[in-house]
Amino acid sequence: MHDIRTIRDDPNKFDAALKRRGAEAISSVILDIDLDRRAKITSAEAALAERNTASKMVGAAKASGDENEFNRLRNLVSEKKAEIASLEESAKEIDNQLRNLLLTIPNLPYEDVPTGSDENDNVEVHKWGEIPTFEFDALEHYDIKSVSKGMDFETAAKMSGSRFVILSGAIARIHRALAQFMLDTHTTENGLTEVNTPVLVRDEAMFGTGQLPKFSEDSYQTSNGWWLVPTSEVTLTNIAADTTTTEDNLPRRFTAHSLCFRSEAGSAGRDTSGMLRQHQFEKVEMVSIVKPEDSDLELDRMTKCAQGILEKLELPYRTVKLCTGDMGFSAKRTNDIEVWLPSENKYREISSCSSCGSFQARRMKARYKNENNETVFVGTLNGSGLAVGRTLVAILENYQQEDGSIIVPKILRPYMNNMEKIDKI
Repeated sequence: MHDIRTIRDDPNKFDAALKRRGAEAISSVILDIDLDRRAKITSAEAALAERNTASKMVGAAKASGDENEFNRLRNLVSEKKAEIASLEESAKEIDNQLRNLLLTIPNLPYEDVPTGSDENDNVEVHKWGEIPTFEFDALEHYDIKSVSKGMDFETAAKMSGSRFVILSGAIARIHRALAQFMLDTHTTENGLTEVNTPVLVRDEAMFGTGQLPKFSEDSYQTSNGWWLVPTSEVTLTNIAADTTTTEDNLPRRFTAHSLCFRSEAGSAGRDTSGMLRQHQFEKVEMVSIVKPEDSDLELDRMTKCAQGILEKLELPYRTVKLCTGDMGFSAKRTNDIEVWLPSENKYREISSCSSCGSFQARRMKARYKNENNETVFVGTLNGSGLAVGRTLVAILENYQQEDGSIIVPKILRPYMNNMEKIDKI
């Protein structure tokens, strides 16, 4: 959420930053509401002062025997009390209106984020690995002989509908191995603390990270009001909600492996086959809570953690800096990591690492005491480390063999009883 003071200080700068994101200028609307709110507060304060003055004079009028003045003052006190209550209620309503409006406005990008409208305007900043060459036509992951029986979309559709899958045998095992490998790497090499969090959360948690109120259609809500998390970014970041920590307790770095749920309302017709876009999937998430001024260095660190997973798996990838029009709602800066998929002959997103500044922290009241003993909002960052299903897809396609088997990446073999090849279920 945005600080109203920064909008007051430079509304033109605020609108210009929104314009870079493809959003409408709205500072004038915000400031009109804010002006009305402050006017009500000022009027309430003036009425309170008048009431207090009148209250002090009531006793003197009573003592002097001036019945008319006593009654006038007593009536004035009563009138001012009612006026104050009305003004405070009005100010509260306007304050809620202002807050609800601010909650729908995306974060402002850093000035050096490339200006653009969509993924075509993203900027490649890093590339790693050799693109594999095949002496045969590379197949989609679900068409590979050794995979097809262990990846059942039809039975899943009978149970749950489209965009679900049942994994079995060696395919289920390598999927599990991937999650364990990612967690082990992040905890033993990257210094993250493993956390096991709920997948059901209240409204407040979703508001805190920016899924609500604007993107409710992209998530699932249960009949009793809980939300199924679209990613454990929600729960990991909300560990800091409504808390004030100390500077020496920062940074805090978390990782979690969890089920994730997305309705994918905005993806109609995209990736309808295979595992690339599912309503239920698994992801290993990374979240950092830092001093705001350390956010850029932490984003670089987080990005390298995600890149390192792909390098250990020997999967070719590239990293792109997202343009303003392609960033998520809560992000000020985002690095996407895209893995090579032979069947599509292109890179596809497998991780998104974002710095949110104090945007989420302000929404969830996550603070710390700085060296001057001032209470300030923390900086938050989140990133995929990685999406397990998409990593599975990348392995199956990049390691496929002409006979329909899959070579198991060396780094995963200890997790699979030293299995070197998947050639049957």
